[in-house]
Amino acid sequence: MNLVFLGAVVALVISLVGTRSYTALAQRRGWAQFVRDDGPTSHHSKRGTPQMGGLVIIGATVAGYVLAHLATWSAPTVSGLLVLFLMAGVGFIGFLDDWTKIRRERSLGLRSGQKLLGQTVVAVIFALLATRFPREGITPASFRISFVRDTWIDLAVLGTVIGLLLFVAWSVLMITGASNGVNLTDGLDGQAAGACVMVFGAYVLIGVWQWIHNCQRVTSTGCYEVRDPLDLALVAVCIMCACIGFLWWNTSPARLFMGDTGSLGLGGALAGMAIMTHTELLMVILGGLFVFETMSVILQVSYFKATKRRNGGVGKRLFLITPIHHHFEMLGWEQITVSIRFWIICGICVAAGLGIFYGEWVLLAG
Repeated sequence: MNLVFLGAVVALVISLVGTRSYTALAQRRGWAQFVRDDGPTSHHSKRGTPQMGGLVIIGATVAGYVLAHLATWSAPTVSGLLVLFLMAGVGFIGFLDDWTKIRRERSLGLRSGQKLLGQTVVAVIFALLATRFPREGITPASFRISFVRDTWIDLAVLGTVIGLLLFVAWSVLMITGASNGVNLTDGLDGQAAGACVMVFGAYVLIGVWQWIHNCQRVTSTGCYEVRDPLDLALVAVCIMCACIGFLWWNTSPARLFMGDTGSLGLGGALAGMAIMTHTELLMVILGGLFVFETMSVILQVSYFKATKRRNGGVGKRLFLITPIHHHFEMLGWEQITVSIRFWIICGICVAAGLGIFYGEWVLLAG
């Protein structure tokens, strides 16, 4: 547990100091935000706000993880390193998108197909590596579809090769979905960072609980067959504290935006945590806010296309604008009101997810 505590302190301090220093650097270099013209008019005042703050979040997370292991003279694990790889890899795709916006001085960066291709490449590499490096017969990831633990649905039942291909496809779906979900949520000052504090905080508790009741440590009913749960808790607490440090300086009005560098990286890390802790479907509940934001966009686009075909090329919209937090802004809600109410939704989802996780263990252990 000293490992987790040290990682939290280091990541928090580096994020607090680093966010302020990076903000000043970005202002001097002109790494600024360009606001979409069709969004709420209240966002026009954000034009010129420093961008790519996700570099601080990723940097603080990696530093917290590395320094915690150095301070306790313990070796990092494959599971922890793979989640960090996923976070940095997907975050790099976001960095390319942010940098394109800055260089071209516009609100549009990489094309959606380019971003999706980059996310897919990183996700495939992650998935292939996650099925290797067994320890005591347990690999970092499992071929079984999981909820709060592995279920009876085993992708490998169709054969090793087909099972691997299905697992890779499933991982790509999770990683691209989670990273884009967090990206869509990141539209208001501090909204995505605050939500990630709660969701990754839940994964700290899940990792510690799985470590206490790990099948490699105990043989009781309800133990968890997870490869490196304590190290995953360390990664989660580093991400959580890095987001807290970032949020300290970036509640409304924000001085720095995390950009796609941060939002895509955080979403990738979230999917990685779910895969490694064998809580893949539970992530949908814990990250319910991200699902809500994503579904608003899917419904908007689907409804517009469907009505466009029926009405002679004139489409209709379900919402004034998506992602849905902008819809409430257009209705007259203040930005801070939207963010706080969406944080409440996120908190309810996290509480429900943790309740299901713990309740399942009680049923098995009891």
